[in-house]
Amino acid sequence: MSLHATHSADLSAQELEKAIALGWNPVCHITYSRDAWVKLLQPLSAYSFQEAKLLCQAAADRWVAWVPDHGEVILNRSDFYC
Repeated sequence: MSLHATHSADLSAQELEKAIALGWNPVCHITYSRDAWVKLLQPLSAYSFQEAKLLCQAAADRWVAWVPDHGEVILNRSDFYC
C-alpha cells in the first residue's frame, strides 16, 4: 500500500505516526475563514496564548492573525492545527 495514495483516515494511529516520521505529511483540506480561532502547534512566546484568531488571508498558505498577549503575526498554515 502506497502512503501517497492513502487517505490519513484509512491509516491506524501507529501507521500514521510511522508515515509522518518517515517524512510523509498528510494534506489538510480544511477551509479556514476570517475570525476563526486556531490552535498553534507551538506558542510564539512563553507568555502568549496557544491560540490565534485569523484576521485575513495574506497568501494561499499564510494568514495574518492575532495572538492574545503577543499581538499581530503572519502564520503559515503549518504553524497551526488543521
